[in-house]
Order: sequence, then structure tokens, then C-alpha cells
Amino acid sequence: MLIFDKSVQGRQGVMPPASDVPTTVNIKQELRRDTDARLPELSELDVVRHFTELSRRNFGVDTNFYPLGSCTMKYNPKVAERIASYPGFAHLHPLMPQLRMGGLLTQGALEVLYDMDKFLCEIIAMAGFTMQPMAGAHGELTGIMIMAAYHRDKGNKKTTVLIPDSAHGTNPASAAIAGYKVVSVPSDSRGVMDINALKKVVNSETAGIMLTCPNTLGIFEPDIKEICRIIHSVDGLCYYDGANLNAIVGKAKPGDFGFDIVHLNLHKTFACPHGGGGPGAGPVGVVEKLLDYLPVSLVVKRNDGTFALEYDRPKSIGYIAPFYGNFAIILRAYVYILMLGKEGLKRVAENAVLNANYIKEKLKAHYDLPYGQVCKHECVFSASKQIETGIHAIDIAKGLIDRGFHPPTVYFPSIVKESIMIEPTETESKETLDAFIETMIELAQIAKNEPEKLKAAPITTPVGRLDETAAAKNVDIAEV
Repeated sequence: MLIFDKSVQGRQGVMPPASDVPTTVNIKQELRRDTDARLPELSELDVVRHFTELSRRNFGVDTNFYPLGSCTMKYNPKVAERIASYPGFAHLHPLMPQLRMGGLLTQGALEVLYDMDKFLCEIIAMAGFTMQPMAGAHGELTGIMIMAAYHRDKGNKKTTVLIPDSAHGTNPASAAIAGYKVVSVPSDSRGVMDINALKKVVNSETAGIMLTCPNTLGIFEPDIKEICRIIHSVDGLCYYDGANLNAIVGKAKPGDFGFDIVHLNLHKTFACPHGGGGPGAGPVGVVEKLLDYLPVSLVVKRNDGTFALEYDRPKSIGYIAPFYGNFAIILRAYVYILMLGKEGLKRVAENAVLNANYIKEKLKAHYDLPYGQVCKHECVFSASKQIETGIHAIDIAKGLIDRGFHPPTVYFPSIVKESIMIEPTETESKETLDAFIETMIELAQIAKNEPEKLKAAPITTPVGRLDETAAAKNVDIAEV
């Protein structure tokens, strides 16, 4: 029920003050209201109960297991939330002075940005980072813009970017926006990039490659160093999509593999809030030869120990975001790194890999497993076995909703038919994983013996199964 439907004429929760707009103020006729604003009339208690009830319908990692493959929906420690709310950080304005006229007020924030740059350089093996990108896809675009700037500066005539067929959909979009033609490289029978196919498409016009490692099947690319060597042989650059860094953080460094440009999703690896259209952060790191092309501004440390922003960078790609990025998100990741330290970050990867392989082994007898080798942070099943009774991956997903679990990613990557991509992260307990595994086995049995039950799911939600195709074709937007 909408809050408007609960309205009772004459009921009030607040007593608004009389208008303080002078009657002499000349308001244009087209800006005047003909009637009073249509607002619901409710008591404060009615309003509180209405929105509290709505909040209970929200699904988030704080309330339920969220095994969304390729998105690393890990728990966000509340200590980071608390520190991000400290007045010394939360009350800062980006236009406050850096060094003069009370500029000491901003020195702490600048130091966080400076230190975060150094932390990420050490974790990833890069020479420098920009904190400006507002999300992972924004980081992708920034990285490809840096790639393009490098080739323009050298006078290279580069036209293509290579991307594996299992890549995230934003990869080809970022390359195309930067002006490159996308060339897809197929996977081989192991579920990794076909090295022979790669050799056939690399040429003097190859600007670079965009690669996720481990890939979207949760498999580590065993030929990663050879792939980077092949790209470098034509003066191409290797770009690392950091979406799956959680699998190797603290254990291996993309810079050591041969990557030249790296974007990170702070929300995926360093436990910041994720999704919902809210704030994000996608820092981009580069090797030494690409430092000149990083966006402005960069935080630098002066000889006297103070911090300032540097703008004089003639080869920079310029501004890619206002001010310094989403500072509060960066701050949360900063706290997370300090809290865990070097050994803690290693355990993140170890436990994430352990959890994913635990699920893989427990479910492989009940769902098809296209690639059976040891996975990293996620495992990808197929519901092709369930198709025999008319059940698809989407039906399994809807059944999970009725049982209190957020569905995994389905139908991605597209190279696996009826794919079900599960990423448990390191923050879930064995008890939670066991409950999820038992539910997945139960759904496999229902799909075999009572498929009509799954086709009707979900039945416990405020809204039942929607006809998504019809909704897309017949858009009905109403303004209340």
C-alpha cells in the first residue's frame, strides 16, 4: 500500500510554520501553484511504521546471504562506517583550502588519499594511482583513456583492443567509447583465453588487451605472463579489470603478471558499500611509463611534510571526475586495509577461494559443472541438467528468493549455457554456506520431481513472478 493510500484527512504529524515569503515578492505566474501540494496526511507514528516496514523488504548483505557471482558482495565492517562519519572527515567541503587560510583542516583528508595511493601501489605493484574514478566502469574508461593518451603521445597508429569472450560487458563498452574497435578472443576447452587464437589477432594496430584474472568463470589464467608478453611485443598495453581481485589480494600482484594499467573496485575487494546506485570508487593504477597521463589532480607530499594537490601535468588526460573522487568510500577502504594488514588481506583471498571450492564440491553432483578444475573466488554451474523438466536457471533463482537467499548471477558469463555463477566471498560462515547448499540441492530435487512449483516462484514476496519481456516492451510509467 502506498503512503498516499493511508492518508486521513486532517491528520497531522507536524505543524508547519507559516510562510515567511513576503507578500511583496513577485512570483511568476507559471511558477505559482493552482492548488496545495498533494501530500499524505499522517501522524508521525504512521510515517515511521510505513517506512520501517518498507525497509524490512530491502535485501542486503546485512540481512541475508548475497552470493552474486562476479560482484563480491561481502559484508562491510561497521567500524569503517563509524570512522567515515567522524566530523573531521564528514564535515569537510571539497572547496576548503589546502594549505592557507585554515588549510590544516584538510590535511588529514589529503594524507588519507596520499597514503591510500601508496597502499594500493604496494598491493597491486603499480607506480601510482588516481583516486578520482567514481565506480568500476568509470575506472575502466579512465584506464582506456590513459592507454589512448600513451599511444597518441608516441604517435602509434592503434585501432583495436582485444577482449576475451568471457569479459564483463562494460569492457567492450569502455573500449568503444575511447574510440577503439573491439576484437573478441575466444576461450579454450579449459575456460581460459585461447593463446593460439590470441596470437592470430595481435598485430601492429593492437592498442592493448583488457583482461580479468581470475576470469569470470573463476579460473586463473595460467598463460597470463605469456599473454602480457605477446601484447607488449607490439607496444600494446595490458589492462587489468580488478573485479575479481578478491581472489588473489595479498597473494599475487597484477603488476608482477605484466599489467600496465589496473582498475580496482574498492567495494568488491576492500569492503565498501556496493550497488543501489549509490557512491562507488574505482581507483586506477599505472606503471612508471604511464604516470604522466594520470588525471589531475594528484595528491603530493611537500618537503615540509604537508600535502597538496598537483595540477601542472601537461600530458594528463585531464579531469575525469569533480574534486578528488568519492572520498568517504576511499576512507572506508583505507580503514579496512589498516585493520587487516598484509597477513589479513592474504587470509581474505584464502578464505574466499576455500568457500567457493567448498560450494563447488558440494553441488557438482546436482548441477552441471562445465569446468571442474579448482576455482578461485567463484564457481560457475549450469542448469542444463534441469532443462529436461522445463526448469531454467531463472527458475532456480526465483526459488532461492522464496527461501531467503539472494539469487546468484544467472545467464552470465554467456559462454556457459544456463549459467549460475556463485561467489560466496570470505565473510560467510560454514553454517550459512551449508544452509545455501542444502537449499540448492532441495531446488534441484524440486526441479526433477515437481517442476511446476519452481515455475510459480516466488510466492512469498510482495510481488510475484513478473513477465519481464512484456514489461520491457510495454513500459508503463505513472507519476503519483
